[in-house]
Amino acid sequence: MEDISRFEHVRRKHVGRYVGAAVIVAFAAWIAMAFAHGQIEWAVVWRFLAVHPILTGLVNTVVMAILAMLLGIAIGVIVAIMGLSANPVVKWSAASYVWLFRGAPALLQLLLWYNLALVFPTISIPGLFEVRTVDVMTPFVAALLGLGICQGAYTSEVVRAGLLSVDRGQYEAAKAIGMSPLQALWRIILPQAMRVILPPIGNEFIGMIKLTSLASVIQYSEMLHNAENIYYANNRVIELLIVATVWYLVVVSVLSMLQTQVERYFARGAGNPRQLR
Repeated sequence: MEDISRFEHVRRKHVGRYVGAAVIVAFAAWIAMAFAHGQIEWAVVWRFLAVHPILTGLVNTVVMAILAMLLGIAIGVIVAIMGLSANPVVKWSAASYVWLFRGAPALLQLLLWYNLALVFPTISIPGLFEVRTVDVMTPFVAALLGLGICQGAYTSEVVRAGLLSVDRGQYEAAKAIGMSPLQALWRIILPQAMRVILPPIGNEFIGMIKLTSLASVIQYSEMLHNAENIYYANNRVIELLIVATVWYLVVVSVLSMLQTQVERYFARGAGNPRQLR
């Protein structure tokens, strides 16, 4: 057998990496130069970064995202369980809900909820109460229902995938020790499914932060809507859009870090995939 110890070790030259890195750096530098020399008044950006309407819109954005996500998760869990039912009517109802609300654009759903009074002028329970729909369906309520119910259709598929990822033996073991289906779901199945459910749910929540900007169309006072109101008055369009972008990036960055910590907590003992080299 030939002795290979005398051969010199030569490191592999990753030419593609170097070329790719150079292209990325050049593109980033071009973007930075364009913003640096463009017609942007950066002093205006800093001045409006912490004004009251922007901060109020930021709070409204976060509150709406949290409430819509909670509504979507609640609906999604229920629909996912319905989708696994042996009852064909229940299963068909769940599939129809997912088909309808996942198929219609979110903006369209917001507009439909906001204009619900054109279909149902009043909301009433005979003998108890009756109110005009236009008084109830405020921009906040319309945005919450539109975003939350739409999110429920996506969340139900995520939860269903998580439930199906748990081995069938876990269901049988829970049944063998006398647990009811609800107890088995809450104590045995869901905790194991969380490792599969949480990453996409975290991504959906981050997406919801940005999706709330659609509510500006129905006059909900979220961050983009308030930024638009300001630049309609002072004509500083790009500056106010940059302000909104900065705050969106801040919120998304914080949520991304929290998501990582939560995923690590639920992934304990499961092992982590190694990075590509």
